[in-house]
Amino acid sequence: MTDKPIFPFHLAFPVDDLEAARGFYKGLLGCAEGRSSDDWVDFDFHGHQIVAHLAPEELGTARTSTVDGHGVPCRHFGLVMSMDKWQNTADRLTKAGVNFIIEPYVRFQGETGEQATMFFADPAGNAIELKAFKNMDQLFAS
Repeated sequence: MTDKPIFPFHLAFPVDDLEAARGFYKGLLGCAEGRSSDDWVDFDFHGHQIVAHLAPEELGTARTSTVDGHGVPCRHFGLVMSMDKWQNTADRLTKAGVNFIIEPYVRFQGETGEQATMFFADPAGNAIELKAFKNMDQLFAS
């Protein structure tokens, strides 16, 4: 899909509808589909392997934690992108009418770790965060 990381992560998560997951991850986010079965499908999430497992009994309401005045879902996954890629993705998702949990904005403005972020959910309710740092050297700065 894009640049391949040196050490890609693997993440598995539950969904209640594999076709809805395909439509979301392939159709909306542009992730290439990899292997699959009747019970799971894996996707290329910007060079990382994510796997949607058919497990509706595992779905549930996510708790939130306050970060920069917003209720961030405690259980979420996502990517750190370049600022250009983040902005292009934010524009595309906004045009597509995505219902954001937290709309695209810049948090910690003027502080160490200034970053653009957005949160949205897949059709099964799994929260996803996409972010980009003003200065990537501050990814782990405190």
